[in-house]
Amino acid sequence: MIDSQARSLLAKEKTTGLSFLLILSALMAITSLSTDIYLPAMPVMARDLQGDAELTITGFLIGFCIAQLIWGPISDHVGRRLPLFIGMVLFIIGSVGCALSTDIVQIVFWRVFQALGACTGPMLARAMIRDLFSRTRAAQMLSTLMIIMAIAPIAGPLLGGQMIKITSWHATFWLLAVTGVLMLLSIFWLPETLPEEKRVKASLAGAFRNYYQLLTNIPFMRFTLCLAFYYVAAYAFITGSPFVYISWFGVEPQHYGWLFALNIVGLMAVSLANRRLVHRYPLEALLKFAVMVAVLAALVLAVATGTGWGGMGLIVAAVLVFFSMNGIIAATAAAAALDTVPEVAGSASALMGALQYGSGIISSLLLALFSDGTPWTMGWIIALFTLASAAMVLTVRVAKKVS
Repeated sequence: MIDSQARSLLAKEKTTGLSFLLILSALMAITSLSTDIYLPAMPVMARDLQGDAELTITGFLIGFCIAQLIWGPISDHVGRRLPLFIGMVLFIIGSVGCALSTDIVQIVFWRVFQALGACTGPMLARAMIRDLFSRTRAAQMLSTLMIIMAIAPIAGPLLGGQMIKITSWHATFWLLAVTGVLMLLSIFWLPETLPEEKRVKASLAGAFRNYYQLLTNIPFMRFTLCLAFYYVAAYAFITGSPFVYISWFGVEPQHYGWLFALNIVGLMAVSLANRRLVHRYPLEALLKFAVMVAVLAALVLAVATGTGWGGMGLIVAAVLVFFSMNGIIAATAAAAALDTVPEVAGSASALMGALQYGSGIISSLLLALFSDGTPWTMGWIIALFTLASAAMVLTVRVAKKVS
């Protein structure tokens, strides 16, 4: 259900309803695009920059998770639009810096800077949805956004793979800078979803203290950690798959994008189904089901990568099932978590996002520390953290179905 103020806002913006969804989807997709577009170029970047290209992902995620913790309370204090404007400007500057980088230290620095702005997109898109909608409707809207935003991780590796054939990896970051300019202009069409009377009146220092309450809020943290652990596993695939598919199995970089895109198609299909399922089943029940399916897929993947049984075909199939469950897990976990703390949705979304995307730091570090030159490292990391995700929700009580 939508409260009276939100209903009035939507009525005022009814002529731009589709624009609202498309812009929020693009804001949520900016993170995926920022990394996925140059995944096929990572082996080339490592040679050109004479360093570990995976550090560019680690640097981005470090900046991403830390900056969210700052932007969250600010958005609860001043509204959603101003942080978005500033964030896109920072993203553009960071993208240009990456494009001009000549060594690994420079590009890691600019990736951190790029992330300072990129993080405002998905964080505030979730907060804006929670500003307007109740838990079930919010889960449905988040599923809708994921269907649209999934274009980015499909198009990113495909486009990046083709670009690396005809130009250098620098061009991918110039393209991100142009994308940032378009996103900056699109924010002018967004309404402010947090009215003045609902903003946090305390000082910003006081607003930051909300994080302590959130970290000690057991219902909120269960859903948040479920999502964060799942994303440790997901980022293990995102970071490790270029090596597994391109280096280990010999897939051409321009074809890698198709294998990556297959998983996003599965995510889109499950997200589409989830839009209907959230009206029939409690969010907690859907979340438990999706996580357990992901656990089974992750265990199959661990066996396939550890023994070599089934070859690349079984790995691709297991990852497809595992990754598709994100269509339910991300939407239901986020909606259920934010529903427990609606009064500080900005800070809650920031903390959730920091843990969710910061989890990729754990993935990249584990891959770097324990890599044995085979797909097994990626496999056991995915299995371990998917099991941890399941442990967070197995004890969650299924609430009665409410709209």
